Order: sequence, then C-alpha cells, then structure tokens
Amino acid sequence: MRIVFMGTPDFAVPCLKRLLDDGHDVVGVFSQPDKPQGRKMVLTAPPIKQLALQAKLPVYQPETFKNGAVLPLLQELAPEIIVVVAYGKILPQYVLDLPRYGCVNVHGSLLPRWRGAAPIQWSVIAGDRTAGVTTMQMDAGLDTGDMLLRYETEIGARETAGELYERLATAGAELLSETLRRLEKGDIVPERQDDAASCYASMLDKKLAQVDWRRTAREIDCLVRGLNPWPVALTTLHGERMKLYAAEPVQGSGAPGTVLVSDPKSGLVVACGDGALRLTEIQVVGGKRMQAGDYLRGHAVPSGTVLGES
Repeated sequence: MRIVFMGTPDFAVPCLKRLLDDGHDVVGVFSQPDKPQGRKMVLTAPPIKQLALQAKLPVYQPETFKNGAVLPLLQELAPEIIVVVAYGKILPQYVLDLPRYGCVNVHGSLLPRWRGAAPIQWSVIAGDRTAGVTTMQMDAGLDTGDMLLRYETEIGARETAGELYERLATAGAELLSETLRRLEKGDIVPERQDDAASCYASMLDKKLAQVDWRRTAREIDCLVRGLNPWPVALTTLHGERMKLYAAEPVQGSGAPGTVLVSDPKSGLVVACGDGALRLTEIQVVGGKRMQAGDYLRGHAVPSGTVLGES
C-alpha cells in the first residue's frame, strides 16, 4: 500500500519498521517538531524522525494542520492510507477524508477504555487486569472511531508502565500489519465503540506523582508501577524528596506514611491507609537510584519516621 505515516515517540517505531519490512511504499513520514531535551536542552529529533532518516524516507514536521496548510503536500503524496501512531496532533477532517482507506490509528488500549494521551500508564495506575492495543478508523473525535482489530494481554503483577509500553509497542506493530492486510482484502467489519464504556487517560504530570499514604497499599503500588519510568512516584523523607521506582504490598498496619520496618534485608516497610508497602527501589535528592536496602546500609531511617511530611 502507498502509505503516509504519522507518529512521534518510540512507541511508534516498531509500527514504522513493520510497514517497511512488509514492503509497503511509505511515501512520507510526519512527526512532531524537534524539541530540546536533557539538562543541556539539546535540540533532539523524535524517535520516528530518526528512524525515517535512517531509512531515507522524506520527513515532514508541520507546526499545524489548520487552514488546510498541509493539504497540497498530502495531495502530492497521494497516500492510499494514512497510518497514525502516537502522533500527538489532532487531524482535521480534510486529512481524514483524503486517503482511499482513510486514516487508521494504532491506540495503546482496549478501546473504548482509556481514550486519550496516556492509556498504557493509566491502565496500570487504575489496577486493570488486562491491557491491549486497538486499531481503529479515525474520525473527528478523540479516539472515538470505529474499531478494526484488538489485541489483549494480561498486565503482570509486578509489571511497570514502561515494561508494558514496550510489549504493546511490539504487539501494535503486529496488529497494524494484520489490519492493513485485511483492509486490502476487505474482510474487516468495523465495530462501533460503546461511548458509555469509555474513560479518559489524561496526560501525566508531576502533580499526579505525589503519594498519598492514606490510600491503600494496592493503589499506591499501582501508582508506583504506572509512573515508572516517568514521572516517577514521589514522597519525602526527612523533608527531602524521594522517588519511588519499585515497591510491593505487604502485611502491616499503622498510621499512614509511618515507617514500620527499616533494615537492609527487609528494606523500608511503610504503613498505608490499608495494608503496608515495602519500598524496594528508591532515589533521594543528590543520590543515585538504588535498592532501598543498600540505601539503609549508609543512612538511618528509624522506625516511626513519617514519610510525606515537609
């Protein structure tokens, strides 16, 4: 098929690779503009642009699609289908209407659950048992188009959002390949989404990261895994910020936020609103990410210390 691909982050990379491996004619790649990254704010190309340049594909990074600005370019490229994977821009109707097969999106959730920007992370934060990928025919709404194919998988008991993200990126590429193959054959029957069953996966921000120890151990565990690798769950120890990269629910009770156990073998066990949480991997201000037991070999955190106090 003659394809225009639109995507930006690393989640979209396996999909573009699979299109090339399948022998499709990718005539153009659209990605978000380069952005400053890192402490030195070095202008960096998004992962999809990097892959496209390696593959010697033409790359376009329009600031906007408003006022029909990109229409002449798309008409010249003349795609049969536009594939969209985590592009990060709303496509106007003139784009949706242009290709013969429309615009197909690869979305990292089991639609209609978790429409929006961060579906994989929210599936972990919410404690969902399963997650997945859906291909859909795009319309003017936010992830509201008719579903084409779906892939479902269980979320591992200790799986982080980052780990699930990588698994679903690979699965999304397989699902996209099958979707395009079956679209050409005409043997996919689109399925309308049930709007009543939908929920919204808002963008993550650092405000979400602050742990409320009054919540259950299970809820906080899901938050810790769902915010790994970014923005990472936060609390305070002795008034200083401490990042929580890994933890696990254990038995225990006490005032929320109170350290119940503190030793190098057991790590830090902290009381929650219901149950307790063993902190296993942490990072304090000015320190490295490390196992909690290693931290405790060089730093005293007496039982009875309250986390989260300023």
